[in-house]
Amino acid sequence: MSWTEEKVEKLKELWGKGNTASQIAEIIGGISRNAVIGKAHRLNLSAKIKTRSTNNNYNPKTYQENNKIKSGKGRRGKFKSMIIEKDFEPENPKQLEQLDDNSCKWPIGHPDEKSFYFCGRTSLKDFSYCKLHLLYAYQPKGKKEDENDREDVQEYIEKKIQTG
Repeated sequence: MSWTEEKVEKLKELWGKGNTASQIAEIIGGISRNAVIGKAHRLNLSAKIKTRSTNNNYNPKTYQENNKIKSGKGRRGKFKSMIIEKDFEPENPKQLEQLDDNSCKWPIGHPDEKSFYFCGRTSLKDFSYCKLHLLYAYQPKGKKEDENDREDVQEYIEKKIQTG
């Protein structure tokens, strides 16, 4: 590839307008991005005129106020308060052989222990778990535990039940 006078002039023009090396290479044709960068460097072309705009109005106080982490209950806090506020049916301990389609199949304890059993409460329609254990079993994808402040736990359960 050789640089003709026409290509050099086009390079200078496009470089001055703030085009990227990739864009210039594509427009001129037959040259690579690295060839454009090398030639611009040898021609001592100044740094790009157009740069990414920066936010000069950055105010740390405003940023903190707008993006303040809410000092409320996280998912665990909401879960605990839900246990306190709501009346769940009592556990109905069952062994594996006693489980049916309407039993909560949440395991309690370790299977190697003699005290191992399943929750046994009434499970929600189309789910293997009761309302309480549904909170543990189904959590939204890609959300950290404490970042789930925006979604009320009760709404989340109802939405899961409808989509299940």
